[in-house]
Amino acid sequence: MSLESFREETCAWLEENCPKSMRTPMPADEMPQPGRRATFKNPDSKLWLDRMAEKGWTVPHWPKEYGGGGLEVDELQILREEMERIKARTPLFGGMGVSMIGPALLEFGTEEQKKEHLTKICNGGIWWCQGYSEPNSGSDLASLQTRAVLDGDEYAINGSKIWTSGADKADWIYCLVRTDFDVPKHDGISFILFDMDQPGVSVKPIKLISGMSPFCETFFDDAKALRKNIIGEVNKGWTVAKRLLQYERTSIGGGMGGVPAKGSKGPKKTIADMAVDRLGTVDGKIADLGLRDDISTHLMNDKSFALTVHRNTEESRSTTAPTFASSMFKLYGTEQNKNKYELLLRMGGTNVLGWEGDGFAPEDIDLTRDWLRTKANSIEGGTTEVQYNIIAKRVLGLPD
Repeated sequence: MSLESFREETCAWLEENCPKSMRTPMPADEMPQPGRRATFKNPDSKLWLDRMAEKGWTVPHWPKEYGGGGLEVDELQILREEMERIKARTPLFGGMGVSMIGPALLEFGTEEQKKEHLTKICNGGIWWCQGYSEPNSGSDLASLQTRAVLDGDEYAINGSKIWTSGADKADWIYCLVRTDFDVPKHDGISFILFDMDQPGVSVKPIKLISGMSPFCETFFDDAKALRKNIIGEVNKGWTVAKRLLQYERTSIGGGMGGVPAKGSKGPKKTIADMAVDRLGTVDGKIADLGLRDDISTHLMNDKSFALTVHRNTEESRSTTAPTFASSMFKLYGTEQNKNKYELLLRMGGTNVLGWEGDGFAPEDIDLTRDWLRTKANSIEGGTTEVQYNIIAKRVLGLPD
């Protein structure tokens, strides 16, 4: 099929199948979260999800046999353009399922593992969390101590994880565990999947400086994981873990500069529009000369970054896996996001320094909390310092 014909068919299908209420900006309380405990305030959200999942367009670039649409890069771009044209909402916020464990399963999973888990991700039937960091194993992740001991066809999991995003709502976890304590630390780690809804798993949310609690402490006390749910080889999980981190960093980078960071809703207007609203204009230009210059620089950097990511996508059409350049995207994308919120803070002045109370507008309180949330951007997915090391060693080829 020609791209022109694909566009015509896509346009017609979207016009016929996208409910009218799904062509409006999404209120925060209508954002659907998939999984076994999914709820939909707006029934059209479920209808739209089901229709797109049946079409394979919730994760359109995945293979059809696993619930995706099998679209090529050009077709995917057309679908995105046509959805944007009618202002269609994203039908599935698949979180770590779509952006992390799904791609890792496509690369490392067995056929049985792919068929069991990928379709559930595509149709919104499962919600995942990540069990990587531990209280004493953050940037030195390979020093992790959570233990998995094989007993027949099951592993008994004991230990704890921290900063487990969304663990209190997750159905399943992909987890790094130590299966051999008598080898160098990188060599005794396995990558395993297991159900969170069992007696041996307990979760405690952590309240952040932003007031949100997306992160959790997660404890395992003889939690059970089936032997068949080891991804890759036993004791070779570090290979899978590193690749998944590349997928995560690409996701956090966002594909364009200045996208909302993990955990933040993002302002409803562009940074330039907000500057006009808050500062006014002189001769059609933002009144504050210094801010005008900084905003212009920020927007040019956004555009340059988006073009760089697009070029990288074009150049890597022949491969499905990210490269070490993902560290550059993660580093620059998150720094851009932090810079954006610093600019928004400068625009708002004392109005966006309020935590609560009638003296502050709700949108200003949201902005304050989102600004605080961005401080984690340079930590999650690997710290800025870790990304610099990877770029120096793996991208630039500098000596140790």
